[in-house]
Amino acid sequence: MTTVAPSVAPSGPKMDRLPPFAVVLHNDDRNEMAFVVQSVSQIVRMPVQDAYERMIEAHNQGQAVVLQTHREHAEFVCEALQSKGLVATVERSRG
Repeated sequence: MTTVAPSVAPSGPKMDRLPPFAVVLHNDDRNEMAFVVQSVSQIVRMPVQDAYERMIEAHNQGQAVVLQTHREHAEFVCEALQSKGLVATVERSRG
């Protein structure tokens, strides 16, 4: 009787931990603060108070991270914010 060893697939990158990406909201002079808060709250699906805090951070410091997630979702959210006229980018998260 011959014993057959199970085949082992080559080890690739682990898919359970995708590298995190940040959606960054940038300050702009075009949009009203209330509109930014409403848009961020709806698109990122965060409480209005949290969206307000991110908007104030962007206003005072020039930018604020509104979401950290995998790349495809970060790009989707970024494009949704941009479609509302907000200035947003996707950056690889540090740490």
